[in-house]
Amino acid sequence: MRAYLLVLIVAAAVTYLMTPLARWCALRWGAITAVRDRDVHAIPTPRLGGLAMLIGLVVAFTMASGLPFLSDVYADPAPILGIVGGAALVCLLGVADDIWDLDWLTKLMGQILAGGLVAWSGVQLYQLPIAGVMVYSGRTTFLLSVLTVVVAMNAVNFVDGLDGLAAGVIAIGGTAFFLYSYLLTVNAGSMDYSSLATLVMAVLVGICLGFLPHNVYPARIFMGDSGSMLLGLVFAVAAIRITGQIDPGVVSTRQFFPAFLPILLPVAVLLLPLLDMGLAIIRRVGKGNSPFHPDRMHLHHRLLGLGHSHRRAVGIMYIWTAVFAFGAAALVVVSTTTALWALGVGVVVAILLTLGPLRGKRAAPIVSEDPA
Repeated sequence: MRAYLLVLIVAAAVTYLMTPLARWCALRWGAITAVRDRDVHAIPTPRLGGLAMLIGLVVAFTMASGLPFLSDVYADPAPILGIVGGAALVCLLGVADDIWDLDWLTKLMGQILAGGLVAWSGVQLYQLPIAGVMVYSGRTTFLLSVLTVVVAMNAVNFVDGLDGLAAGVIAIGGTAFFLYSYLLTVNAGSMDYSSLATLVMAVLVGICLGFLPHNVYPARIFMGDSGSMLLGLVFAVAAIRITGQIDPGVVSTRQFFPAFLPILLPVAVLLLPLLDMGLAIIRRVGKGNSPFHPDRMHLHHRLLGLGHSHRRAVGIMYIWTAVFAFGAAALVVVSTTTALWALGVGVVVAILLTLGPLRGKRAAPIVSEDPA
């Protein structure tokens, strides 16, 4: 655990220190989110926060390679290189989009290429537990892995709409995922507690925490597409790796459910982004528009419309993420019944905070990081 915490701290520190440099680059290169008719933020703000995140990620992975505890993870360097290469590719793609505003098809092709690079390096759904049956298929797992990466990148991008929202949501959900992955490995009976999935989540949480102080309301810099796509890709990598990490045969009866449904937590963490993305696609296609056509009907916009302030809307999204993420992660340490009761209580509390008396009588001013 100490090795993972060290990696997390290094990732956070480097990202925090590099973010002012990323802001300077954004101002120098003209990567500034201007106020347009379709936008809802009020002040032009530099982006390219993803550059700082990428530097933090690279430094953290490099430092981790020298830790004896993680030597087995680095025994096969191909997955690590694939992750770093894919992250660099989507970050550069996002930088180009933040500067020149690329069309959606170009971005989608770049995302598929990055997902293919990650899958080609060996980060694939080699085994997918479904009703106790292990499914193997080379071409299918490759395509499914690429699809997982692309969906995760776009889900994070869709939820990146308020200052500190995306980074905070991924940090909270990533913490639950980190604990889930580590404890599941420990409870599986293995003497080697190191795993690529846990390492990736430590790095992911670190770069989010390092970026958040610069991004909370009122933000001095946005992460932009360079950051949201990077976070989505790295999160997808951990989700893919966790599916093949545990041998169901050595997991106790109480942990049987989470062991056979390791995809449960990734879905729980990204539940709000996935829901937001799904509703946006249905809404936009239903109106005859492109799925990537921007509007002001995202979940965070609806919270603002209910009368919540900017900070409170972000806080409520944090709470919903924590409820589902830690509710799912609890399955590895408590019984299913206990976890479901805790989840139910959390959902009730979240509903009361969302619809209760804390919200104002009139819609609060909307300030958004990204209208997509």
